[in-house]
Amino acid sequence: MADVRTYTLIYVVLLVLGTGKFAFFEFTPYNIALTATFLLAIVKSLLIAGYYQHLLEEPRSITYMMGIAVFMVLLLTIAAGYSIQ
Repeated sequence: MADVRTYTLIYVVLLVLGTGKFAFFEFTPYNIALTATFLLAIVKSLLIAGYYQHLLEEPRSITYMMGIAVFMVLLLTIAAGYSIQ
């Protein structure tokens, strides 16, 4: 299990990434800001899953299972988007 210093560092990184989202929308064109926001959201979710949900300490098989589950949710979201059109 990680120590308090690691959790504090991850918290600060998440705070900076959240602030970066605001900065992108204020100082860059909309398309670039939207793409950067998606990339920041992916990085933030990986940090949260890895450290706060302790996936880094689990066996690799559980990490792969979680990755497959996220991929399936993505596929369902895409399929739902096409069915709405």
